[in-house]
Amino acid sequence: MNIYEIKTPEELLTPNPYPGRGIVIGMTPDGLKAVTAYFIMGRSENSRNRIFVEKDGTVLTEPFDPAKVKDPSLIIYNAVRSLDNHLIVTNGDQTDTIYEGLGRGLSFSESLESRCFEPDGPNWTPRISGLLTFAGGGFRYQMSILKSANPEGTRCNRFTYAYAPVAGVGHFLHTYAEDGDPLPTFQGEPERMAIPQDIDALTESLWSSLNEDNKISLYVRMIDLTTGETESRLVNKHQ
Repeated sequence: MNIYEIKTPEELLTPNPYPGRGIVIGMTPDGLKAVTAYFIMGRSENSRNRIFVEKDGTVLTEPFDPAKVKDPSLIIYNAVRSLDNHLIVTNGDQTDTIYEGLGRGLSFSESLESRCFEPDGPNWTPRISGLLTFAGGGFRYQMSILKSANPEGTRCNRFTYAYAPVAGVGHFLHTYAEDGDPLPTFQGEPERMAIPQDIDALTESLWSSLNEDNKISLYVRMIDLTTGETESRLVNKHQ
């Protein structure tokens, strides 16, 4: 068993028709850029009726057709926000919880103590989050998953992972292990994913590997660790 095996986005995503929502964080092969990506998928009409929009560096979900929105509570939120030297990316409104917690001096995990998985039983969709922190020309990153401890959704298990960036390597955390009814929660540590040098190559690799029927939107950002300059790509199934 090779515990350091790194798989391509195609190898991780193509066999799985429904990983749900997913976060990738890592570093380019030359070690000069931090990378993050976030995608959403959906099976219901309400979930599929969304697009990503970027406004002043914040990425948020918006309805594609406002007239078709049935319940905005779990599908409309800020997905990516910046605060000082931090970049936050999550699959729900805990983005704002982390943002506010960091502003009060709390840590990443402390900020999430007030939150748990989504109240959508029997799936109990996990809340997944990532935090990139930049300092001294480098960065570090953390990832978190909050998920139900039992089928009844009465207890919450909390897992936080802290990473030393490795050139060409990313970590991939998603909400569901596979498709199902109810949907089975992601298990184990975030998966190791190969990160290409080029942002367009990463965007194409991720988007083309997601199930055609279920994919909705994808956002990819690369941050130059020397200059702080950012480059981003945004793809919506509903253009």
